[in-house]
Amino acid sequence: MRAAHLLGRGTALATALAATGAVAKSRYVQPYIEASQIVTADLTNDDVVTYSQIAAGIDAGVSGPRADAQVSYRYERRFDWDDDIADTDVHSGLARGTYRFTPSLSLDAGALATRTRVDIRGPAPGVLAGNVDNITQVYSVYGGPSLSTSTGPVQLAAAYQAAYTKVEVPDAVGLAPGTPRRDYFDESSSHIVTGSAGIAAGTVLPFGVTLSGAYDREDASQLDQSYEGWYGRGDVVLPVSRTVALRGGVGYERIESKQRDALTDADGNAVTDSNGRFVTDPASPVRIAYRTDGLIYDAGVIWRPSPRLELQANAGWRYGGETYTGLLSYQMSQDTGLRVVVYDGIETFGRQLRDGLRQMPTQFSTQPDPFGQQFSGCVFGSRPGEGGSGAGACLNDAFQSVNSSSYRARGIDAVLSTARGRSSYGIGVGYSNRKLYAPRTAPGINVFGAEDESYYAQGFWSRALTRRSALDLNLFANYYDSGLVDDGVLGLGAAGSYSLNFGRLGTIASLGVYAYDQEGFDSQVSAQALLGARYSF
Repeated sequence: MRAAHLLGRGTALATALAATGAVAKSRYVQPYIEASQIVTADLTNDDVVTYSQIAAGIDAGVSGPRADAQVSYRYERRFDWDDDIADTDVHSGLARGTYRFTPSLSLDAGALATRTRVDIRGPAPGVLAGNVDNITQVYSVYGGPSLSTSTGPVQLAAAYQAAYTKVEVPDAVGLAPGTPRRDYFDESSSHIVTGSAGIAAGTVLPFGVTLSGAYDREDASQLDQSYEGWYGRGDVVLPVSRTVALRGGVGYERIESKQRDALTDADGNAVTDSNGRFVTDPASPVRIAYRTDGLIYDAGVIWRPSPRLELQANAGWRYGGETYTGLLSYQMSQDTGLRVVVYDGIETFGRQLRDGLRQMPTQFSTQPDPFGQQFSGCVFGSRPGEGGSGAGACLNDAFQSVNSSSYRARGIDAVLSTARGRSSYGIGVGYSNRKLYAPRTAPGINVFGAEDESYYAQGFWSRALTRRSALDLNLFANYYDSGLVDDGVLGLGAAGSYSLNFGRLGTIASLGVYAYDQEGFDSQVSAQALLGARYSF
């Protein structure tokens, strides 16, 4: 209930902004109800399941000089015909919004509800019709103010954001017999404060100078886990030509992740509660899962040949070893954008999801994909030519699995999207690596030093055939490899939809196919079909 309440508050922000016509150049609010019939066929085991689905939702957005926000939220209730699947409730939605009180002061917020994988070693469902293992419901919300001003030549910036994430317990994970248990994430809350002061190159000195710092704190319910990190640093940017600048920075950082032990039985196995989560041993001391404390430094190059293209590449020393980061932002045309991010950081699931939400575009594309989950992977911008995160961003790095341990996350995400005339399309690809941390002597914990990897690709194409009809296609491919098992999990899928509107009444017909291969189980292939109708108010 608490998660749904917080999600509703984040969704209400974007909806309220959408209703504020005084600050908007464009706005819309479109609630709807929907009924559909779904058939899913297990082609491997020759099994067919049929069920009905009732849904209600809202799509809303606003775009103006002070407010920029969008919300897409949907609630589904499934009704089984023959007791082959459980009657379930499904929440899915994304809300992102920015409101500028003054030119210097703004509020940024977002909320997410989605279904995603639990254990990286289990099935890789991407088509979520019928009964699926290794899936759970996730809620997340964040928000806070930011200030950007100046005093003379000095530019000042500060921001504060709070976040909350809740994960429900899965019905079934679908692991091979004898696979070691991992803990289930429950909930976490975090707070982050950042600040900086700097002067631009050529104002006081021939080079730019910035002093910055941040403090980040998270508390999680499972095993009394906590994360605390802070840093202070100075950076210098030296232009060497009209389009190229060199940069370098040095600072001090301290990060510490802690937890208590899990209660164990006589055989040394972790004791679980009624929800399947590890029980915290109240007599356990607080143990260090990860700690780093010392000097950090990096250097790199900034290439900006035009206002539409920027490339940053950096290398340095952090987290006790070499680190590499980068960013490419390219407004290829007025309606096409490309964004590539190379990242490296110490993360927890709640904080990584928070930071992923912050990168989501405030105006995004929604596609009719009734068999998938459009908010658990890459989200494509509906104004991709605006630069920044306008092309879109991916949450796959957080959602490769819901991990309850802290970890070092490294990888790359690339998103290309286009919205031109009656057609739009997007492609997202990426690679993610996690090195898991836990106390070396913690009983019942077996993840220390393991590395999880994932590769993912996602694409969509949408075409308005006439003023009343449209065709949509969604494709995905994922490969997951856990450091605790020898073989990976492969998932592939595709879904196509045709929609036809008659005023406020719309109809949709969809077909999908999905396959995955998991070590210890037979390969699975399934097909899905849906026929539904929507009434918009």
